[in-house]
Amino acid sequence: MAREETRGHVFHFVPVFLGAGAAVWFSLAEPPGAIALAVLLGVLSVAALIARYGPPLPAYGLGASALFVAGMALANLETWRQETVILDTPVTTIVAGVVERREAGSRSEWRYILRVTGTKDPQIRRPPERVSLLARGRHAAAPIGGGLSGRARLSPPSGPALPGLNDFAFASYFDGVGAVGFFLGPPTSLLTADDGGEWWLRLDRALFSLRDDISTRIRDVVPGDAGAFAASIITGERRSMSKEATESLRLSGLAHITAISGLNMALAAGIFFVGLRKLLSLLPGLSQSMPIKKLAAGGALLGAFAYLLISGYQVSAVRAFLMTAIMLVAVLFDRPAISLRNLALAAVVIVAVTPSAIMGPSFQMSFAATAALIAGYAAWREKPAKRWFPEFAFPGAAALKWSWSVIAGTLLTSLIGGLSTAVFAIAHFHRLAPHSLEANLAAMPLISLIVMPAGLVAMLLMPFGLDAPFLVVMGVGLDWVLMIAREVAGWGEGIGFPQPPGWFLPVASAGLLFLTLLSSVWRHIGTLLLMASVWGLVAVPGGMPRADLLVSEDGRLVGLLRSPASIATNRPRPPSFVFDQWRAARQFKAHIAPNAIAAPAPEKSPGPDRKQRAQADLDAVAERMRKALAGAETGRFVCEPKTWCAAKLANGWTIATVEDGALAGEACDIADLVISERRLGFSACRSGAALIEAETLRRTGAVEIRLADRISRQMTINASFDGPPRPWSQHRYYDWRSGTFPAVRTSLGISHLDATAKFEAEKTPVSGSGPAVSDNDE
Repeated sequence: MAREETRGHVFHFVPVFLGAGAAVWFSLAEPPGAIALAVLLGVLSVAALIARYGPPLPAYGLGASALFVAGMALANLETWRQETVILDTPVTTIVAGVVERREAGSRSEWRYILRVTGTKDPQIRRPPERVSLLARGRHAAAPIGGGLSGRARLSPPSGPALPGLNDFAFASYFDGVGAVGFFLGPPTSLLTADDGGEWWLRLDRALFSLRDDISTRIRDVVPGDAGAFAASIITGERRSMSKEATESLRLSGLAHITAISGLNMALAAGIFFVGLRKLLSLLPGLSQSMPIKKLAAGGALLGAFAYLLISGYQVSAVRAFLMTAIMLVAVLFDRPAISLRNLALAAVVIVAVTPSAIMGPSFQMSFAATAALIAGYAAWREKPAKRWFPEFAFPGAAALKWSWSVIAGTLLTSLIGGLSTAVFAIAHFHRLAPHSLEANLAAMPLISLIVMPAGLVAMLLMPFGLDAPFLVVMGVGLDWVLMIAREVAGWGEGIGFPQPPGWFLPVASAGLLFLTLLSSVWRHIGTLLLMASVWGLVAVPGGMPRADLLVSEDGRLVGLLRSPASIATNRPRPPSFVFDQWRAARQFKAHIAPNAIAAPAPEKSPGPDRKQRAQADLDAVAERMRKALAGAETGRFVCEPKTWCAAKLANGWTIATVEDGALAGEACDIADLVISERRLGFSACRSGAALIEAETLRRTGAVEIRLADRISRQMTINASFDGPPRPWSQHRYYDWRSGTFPAVRTSLGISHLDATAKFEAEKTPVSGSGPAVSDNDE
């Protein structure tokens, strides 16, 4: 401990404990309130100050505890400060607003971020402040700051596709976006728009307008994927790149280039620093009288800040700028430029300002790679000098040695970066690119020597209209990078991993932190933790406990896991947004489509009265469902399109899904488990069958079900949301009819996979064709 303190490594753990406190606060079902945190933080801070004069271990423990509680308090403060209103249910309405941001897509579509100024037909009682809308129809693109209006389909941001997966509503809440959707037809530009409010809002809009102009200019000069790639590197806009190019970059392990991260920022600032220093050195009078190294560092700092402003303030860009700024400021004060302390300072700033960033893969992977690279460089520098390349005196030997240094450095950097981020790639994306080392070895020299220098010069000359030749050079370099990505992507789709257990990411992250932030023998605690996490991942086949049934949060997609490698669904073409996440998390290969049966044509004769005809139709549907179940293939859905689906499992359970709420009563009398994508007037079947309907799923999100004893209808259910709502999930409990948040039941009759329970009735049990409440869009 004394050695770590002497080297200043104790400070490296300040952002670790701050971030851990924030992560725990965001993860708890019922976190402590602001007053309790403030009192506890005050007590621990005073105790830590007093303990400084005593034994070191209690002082460290109290200090770490105070930082942990401070992280929780910061998370609480950010959540209270944000207060984003999230739409509660899908709705089709006419929305009008002011364009705050926009991005062009690869197929001439536009994605707008609108600040909502009004809705009508119907008017939303609890409207979100900002919405993200896709406009596919041909229309004159609205400028940033202009007004836009049109009929749109709005939906709340999606919850996790499965329990434990990414909750998109969490990110939307902290981004200030309360709904997502698309225009139904071309939107209309409005002639008038408001002034944008406070000065910082107008400044933000002006910066995004400048960013949009730069992106448009780049795409005009360099068409196709190369231009979209160039725009993503310079301004951070990625939507205009084709799906094929994006997938190739992902599979080859080159997708990190599109994010404005440490690589981009360091190359930009480094090129600016070296170039400005060389230019100043050409002036003898100035170079002899002024510290041109510090002048170049100041100029590079301004250039990096300008790069940050036009990049859209992404987390990776902010982290990279802070690291670069600290490095350049260190040069100004004659301090070491590259150190873990600088990284820790950058992390402290980001966690203090936006604690929610720590929950995302961008923050985690960015800091992990940077910490590993700095620690690896420090370890390499401490070792005795060795000659890795023989000394030669023939002409060109120096160039050959320089080339070897570039190749070896790129190889080592790619290896360290890839290994350090592998944990997070497995946890968040369930996939590793096995050939990323080869791809980076081939592509990074192009990025470093051609793409970034040409891009920097183009940006400097763009105000004078002289940027086109350099943008063309940049585009040629990126065409080569895309060619490498497509070639490497064709070697294989990568190594897939099932969704790991919940303990995997914290344990592996702790191991990586010990290994990179310490220098004594204690760092090998990290080695043991990483080995244990990898062993646990391999020793527990399939990752999460295997369920029999997967249900999406809207109830429209239901999947039967026939085997670890195959799934049968009630949709012939499952929605890709949800199904792709299921496939990645559960690693099944085969999809078994339902067996469709044709419904008989409706009778044209008037027959009995309307009520009797409706009941006769329901009885006919019930009879067809019984016959279909009797002859159905085990583990495969049989469906009457757009009406109902049914399936029987090997353990005897029968499942029915209904798209028409009026059929729920009949399904209750036939199946053991009924899933309805519509709201119903009842939440339990008198027949004893289990019922999952839209209102329940709205509150629980997507669920996994393990079916146990069929006779007693016992099942274990893992819900995405279980417990009191958090601010980013509170919209799931809003009642638009009363305009209130009713009292919340914490369990909703649903248990986790580690406990067995039955569905409990929340309303009066009904059997037969009981009253049904159809979906109501606000």
